[in-house]
Order: sequence, then structure tokens, then C-alpha cells
Amino acid sequence: MKRKYVPDLSRQMAQCEANYMRIMKLLPDLDNCDSREFQISREPLRTLIRLEVAERFAYTSTIAVSQQQEGASAWLAAPTLVVRLYHDAGMAEVVCTRRRQISGVYPYPNPDMHQPDEKAQLNDYLGEWLSHCLSHGHQIEPVYAG
Repeated sequence: MKRKYVPDLSRQMAQCEANYMRIMKLLPDLDNCDSREFQISREPLRTLIRLEVAERFAYTSTIAVSQQQEGASAWLAAPTLVVRLYHDAGMAEVVCTRRRQISGVYPYPNPDMHQPDEKAQLNDYLGEWLSHCLSHGHQIEPVYAG
């Protein structure tokens, strides 16, 4: 008999704190910026990561993190992650993907084929992309002729 999945809360909190710090490095002017794009080039593919601010409140902000890959099929598209930033706690967690709320734990098996630890996996995935942007990303900014 398989044991029931029990979330490791201290590990998840540490991941959310690390993701918050990564996002704040990538969006240091969060209050004045609506979006920022990072390009990660690796031949033969070019990947674009977009961080778009959806909501701003006193203690929370919501951003959408999307990925587009040049030359990739539409059916292989990476999910858009909706991330809630809790400024008072210094944490950032994935709250949904493509308008679908993410539960902390899923029974397994389930009709939607979610993994029991899907939320933890998505927060890890977010952390990997943010770390990759910090290490290898190039910020895309428009050039204005003046």
C-alpha cells in the first residue's frame, strides 16, 4: 500500500522565499514596471521568458510568468504560471496555471492526472526558470532613438 503524500512545509516555504528573492532581483522596480522580458539564447532555439505584473496591492502583487520558445510546437507550450508575491512575508508561490487554481495536495489517481505534489513541483519549476534567467538571461529593452 502506497503512503499518502504529506507536504514538506519547511521545504516549500524555503522555495517560496528563494523565488521571491529571485523575482525581486529580476524586477527590482516592481512598483513602476508592467513587464520585463528575458531572452535565453542557445542554438538552435531561442527562449523568451516574460514576467508581467497583473495586480499590485499594498501587501501582495500578482505576476504571470510565461515562456515562449522559437520553433517549438504549440502543443509543447510551457504553462503560464500565475505567481502571487507576499511582500510582508517575502514569499512568492505559484497559485494557478492558465486560470486553473492549484491545490496543495491532490489525491492520486485523479481525473485531471495531477501529481500529488504538483504545487511543490510547479514552485520548483518556477525557481529553476528564475535562476536560469539570473544566470543566463539577457534583458530585452526597446532602444529609443532620441
